[in-house]
Amino acid sequence: MRPVATAPAPKRQKCDHWSPCPPDTYAYRLLSGGGRDKYAKICFEDEVLIGEKTGNVARGINIAVVNYETGKVISTKYFDMYEGDNSGPMAKFIQSTPSKSLLFMVTHDDGSSKLKAQAKDAIEALGSKEIKNMKFRSSWVFVAAKGFELPSEIEREKINHSDQSKNRYAGWPAEIQIEGCIPKGLR
Repeated sequence: MRPVATAPAPKRQKCDHWSPCPPDTYAYRLLSGGGRDKYAKICFEDEVLIGEKTGNVARGINIAVVNYETGKVISTKYFDMYEGDNSGPMAKFIQSTPSKSLLFMVTHDDGSSKLKAQAKDAIEALGSKEIKNMKFRSSWVFVAAKGFELPSEIEREKINHSDQSKNRYAGWPAEIQIEGCIPKGLR
């Protein structure tokens, strides 16, 4: 009997990328929530910053802030945009993030019902092209740099609107994601 040739198990990459990020870059993956039970997730350098396992994800807009120069997490927070008045506090949170920060934002369930102009303006000032287009239960992911420029080839934002004829989940669109590698040493 001849031995069966088996391929080696594939090496797992940071944040479950298909291929490794080059040296001197940060790996990231943003995943919006899907339906009621598929939670949003933010991974940076193979650490889940926001997600179901970390217990810090919730309905609304979930934000992780990372110090770009050190790669260390500054804070993670979620802002319910369906109930309560959290739009103003979210705008203040975004505006108070230090220069040289990376901001990662993902929606879970609904990120738009109570989203007001001041918060939309704060997110638009970071480079969002879609925040003012967000609708009820839109899936949205966004990566931004504060105090420095990301290279133009980095995918920064994606949105998927709720559409009853196309929704994957009853009342919700499919989740969306972006992933990539952010070079270190940007000015």
